[in-house]
Amino acid sequence: MDKHTPEQRRKNMQAVKNKDSQIELLLRKELWSRGLRYRKNVNRIYGKPDIVFIGKKIAVFCDSEFWHGYNWDERKKDFKSHQEFWIPKIERNMERDAEVTAKLESEGWTVIRFWGNEIKKNTAQCADIIEKAVHSK
Repeated sequence: MDKHTPEQRRKNMQAVKNKDSQIELLLRKELWSRGLRYRKNVNRIYGKPDIVFIGKKIAVFCDSEFWHGYNWDERKKDFKSHQEFWIPKIERNMERDAEVTAKLESEGWTVIRFWGNEIKKNTAQCADIIEKAVHSK
């Protein structure tokens, strides 16, 4: 059972950011310090990537573990309440991620995805991967 009232749960869910999250800010700050210039949350590019190098056709996504289904086969067992809502919702997010990646790649984009914990623990290494992709195109 949910430990929050419906009003508390609503307030918590409204506070979830879809852009300028901690992981995005960490990675963007590192890229900026390296002199890499990018666009963020570009609406006109399918999937609205978190970081975009338009001229190089590189799209970077910073995926949080909860919303994008990290280690999903194990994690979906953790849902004790509202399973009929959460499991299909997160599975659809995972399907959408795959659709976005496939569409962008079919249009000639390089798609790079990082998990949030990967960015938090290895920001410089994530930036290295992006920097290498930018310089190789």
